[in-house]
Amino acid sequence: MVDPNLVPKVRLADGALVPAVGIGTFASDNYTSDVVSAAVEGAIRNGYRFIDCASVYGNEAEIGEVFTRLFEEGVVTRDEMFITSKVWNDMHGRGDVLLSCARTLKDLNLDCLDIYFLHWPFPNYHAPGCDGDSRNPDSKPFTVERFMATWRQLERLVDMGLTKRIGMSNMTIPKLEAVLPLCRIQPAMIEMELHPSFQQQELFDYCMQRGIQVIGFCPLGSPKRPERDRTPDDVADMEMPEVVQIAQAHGIHPSAVCLKWGVQRGQIVIPFSVKEKNYVSNLACVTADPLSDAEMKVMSTLDRNCRLVKGQVFLWPGATHWEDLWDLDGTITK
Repeated sequence: MVDPNLVPKVRLADGALVPAVGIGTFASDNYTSDVVSAAVEGAIRNGYRFIDCASVYGNEAEIGEVFTRLFEEGVVTRDEMFITSKVWNDMHGRGDVLLSCARTLKDLNLDCLDIYFLHWPFPNYHAPGCDGDSRNPDSKPFTVERFMATWRQLERLVDMGLTKRIGMSNMTIPKLEAVLPLCRIQPAMIEMELHPSFQQQELFDYCMQRGIQVIGFCPLGSPKRPERDRTPDDVADMEMPEVVQIAQAHGIHPSAVCLKWGVQRGQIVIPFSVKEKNYVSNLACVTADPLSDAEMKVMSTLDRNCRLVKGQVFLWPGATHWEDLWDLDGTITK
């Protein structure tokens, strides 16, 4: 077991201290909910105190059974845990966010979440396990009006005491510029894809400078991501020569280099594994033997702008390329 007190913490804008390493629960269509919940139980017993959930992952009820069991056994208390969830894209309509959050709380057997995220900034969704060419004809481009109508519902969840904080995910600077001035309750955290070959430095700095704590998903480069998100040009972060060289210098696996880099950079990392050896080492690696300043500088040079979760299944009629989702020219694509 890893002593939770040794795990680095980040301080949120409201003063709360949050572990800089959590365990993700998105199984990339590879594992059943029972396998994922068993990994969550093992992770908590081994020192994890940050669990990243989402309704669309389809395993919150099983994870909720784990929470209940561990709370009842006294393995951990609710106050020691930081538990997140997210509203999925098909529940953005009027009144739907409350229903989604209520279902998540029921499934997780909780009275209140630590933070509830808006999973994607538009109401576009796809069938579970679909391929990369799948499209929903009802998909729509991002608009400030639709986004804010959904965000207002998340703000009411805070008012109602159902979540302590709310957050955003899969955003861009143009979208944030458009919506942040309109938010009555600012996002406390933001989730984005981050790994050595995709560092999103400008967006990272934009959020951190505004007191929005960054959580990086796919911190290892997501080697088991769904087939729909794979392309021939993708970079394998853990095979990059510089990462391998640093790993050899420390006598560690390249995955540990990726996680140390992320935590020392200031982000929260949420790697996923169902293997006890892996999820324990993912947590333990950030408690000792940090990367040197010179090694961190080398890591900063590895950005290849290699986005792995491209999101093309969310494209709307008339959109032609996954890049339309990410406002690459500095303006919101319509």
